[in-house]
Amino acid sequence: MLVSSASISSPASDQRSSREKARKKLAFGGEMERAIMGRGGAGEETEERVRVGYWRWHKEDFFPGPSFSSWRSYGAAVAATGSRLRCRLLRRSTSEEELRLLPQRSEHGLRRCLTAWDLAWLGFGAVVGSGIFVLTGLEARQDAGPAVVISYAAAGGAALLSAFCYAEFAVEIPSAGGSFSYLRVELGDFAAFLAAANLLLEALVGAAGVARSWTSYLAALLGRDPDSLRILAPVLADGYNLLDPIAVAALVLCSAAAATGTRIASRLNWIASLAGGAVIVFILVAGSLKATPANLSPFLPFGPQGVLRAAGVVFWSYTGFDMVATMAEETENPARDIPLGLIGSMSAITIVYCAMALVLCMMQSYDRLDPDAAFATAFAAAGMDWAGRLVALGALKGMTTGLLVGALGQARYTTQISRAHMIPAGLALVHPRTGTPVHATILVTSGAAVIALFSSLDVLASVSAISTLFVFMLTALALLVRRYHERGSGHSAGRLKLAAVLGLLVGGAAGVAACWGSGRGGWAGYAVSGAAWLGGTAALAFWLPQKRAPKVWGVPLVPWLPSLSIAANLFLMASLGAAAFLRFGVCTAVMLVYYLLVALHATHDAAQGLPDLPPAKPGSADTEIP
Repeated sequence: MLVSSASISSPASDQRSSREKARKKLAFGGEMERAIMGRGGAGEETEERVRVGYWRWHKEDFFPGPSFSSWRSYGAAVAATGSRLRCRLLRRSTSEEELRLLPQRSEHGLRRCLTAWDLAWLGFGAVVGSGIFVLTGLEARQDAGPAVVISYAAAGGAALLSAFCYAEFAVEIPSAGGSFSYLRVELGDFAAFLAAANLLLEALVGAAGVARSWTSYLAALLGRDPDSLRILAPVLADGYNLLDPIAVAALVLCSAAAATGTRIASRLNWIASLAGGAVIVFILVAGSLKATPANLSPFLPFGPQGVLRAAGVVFWSYTGFDMVATMAEETENPARDIPLGLIGSMSAITIVYCAMALVLCMMQSYDRLDPDAAFATAFAAAGMDWAGRLVALGALKGMTTGLLVGALGQARYTTQISRAHMIPAGLALVHPRTGTPVHATILVTSGAAVIALFSSLDVLASVSAISTLFVFMLTALALLVRRYHERGSGHSAGRLKLAAVLGLLVGGAAGVAACWGSGRGGWAGYAVSGAAWLGGTAALAFWLPQKRAPKVWGVPLVPWLPSLSIAANLFLMASLGAAAFLRFGVCTAVMLVYYLLVALHATHDAAQGLPDLPPAKPGSADTEIP
């Protein structure tokens, strides 16, 4: 595409400034070739073409705004942190900005090529591939015992509540950013940044965890000890001293397949998922034949708190569903396909997870389960070595699809975050041939590979789970804001009422979670906190009117289901223990430092450079659903 700037009457030396401005505007436009107009030495008009390829490393592709043009400019920007923070703290995006302006910064669009069939199999591959095979043995042995079945049911219910919220947002804001875009529109830039940072943390840690488990199941397939394919590094601390180069290789290969094209990756996923589905049927049938109900006793060896602690961890196994929401920008009919894909798949997967966990715990006593490759070793212990290897092969296929779909979704989260300039702008670029965000895929894969090389599965699971639950809680809160707040109404009293009610609701839910997680507060704490949550929800239901009704599909029983989602996610967060919150706190502190030093100023510059919206074509995919 060729774009000419206005002719500039200036000395020849100003051509350098024009060229610099054109490169800086690259992040706000989508042009691969630009014409820079100027005046030659004799006064004649000249034109210089600046041609830019996909693989480039200009400073402007990392820090395109004027705040980063020089150290002096950056110093001035840092000095203005206070005023900029006040401006950006609650600055809210719009659906038009997320759907029509930000995608222009990718230079090439993501291709709409996915159908309901594709989404259903992508959801299956992402969730099942990274779930039941990874954590069931670990949590049954360490936290819940046979009651891990209840843990899966509780986590599945919480995930289904979140899926309802995601489905409504994905229909109305079909953006590649998923929850990041939803929060930017409803809660503002700062909340969206916290979500973005946790989404990236989830992407890195989640992919690394699945890749580590991939190595364990490969060892089981070969009839070897789960750690036999890893390299011991005695100089490193426990939990980080088993190096896993095979996990790194699995990540790289799956990400390479995802980068070749969305349609190709989708076909690879559903073919592999068919095999994974056949293995699940085999596990349920053959495992039932080898089941011993006596292995279910004792059912609650670690008590109710262990069950809920396990629920907080196994919730990670349901998190693939949010990847389906990130594919909305590449879905042919998101309004029809995404609600069916999200809610239908989550309901079916919850039932499958509970059934598989029950069969596993009846096949082998919980205290003898292998924490890394539980299903394969349980069949081997039952005298079915060949079945154990079949299960290991099926699990490998399932985890491979989990890595594949994860690479697709994580790269799209990263792309939208980069489009908003919260991370370097060059990561938003979409490759002109493949139609995929190759730069973002490389970033996520590289980070996950480093983590997978060093970190053990139990360390990864708790970090990923708490980040995921935090983002899901914010998404449910954003849905309530979307339903009950009318933008531009100018009624400050109404805003204050809504803020007070939401504060009561969230505070009450957090209080119940804190009482449970700390073991303090007694019945009085539960009663007061529970009454606050119930009162806030009832106030939304009977006192404050809804300002917006979804036109295509919406969450039923608002505000009760979103409020339950907030409470469930906070409760599961509190069940993860102090160590998970410590890691979460450290990560959040690092994120805030980055925001104040980099993201705040980059997003400020980006907001100054947003062009006016061109008129949308009636009935186009870019038109917001009111």
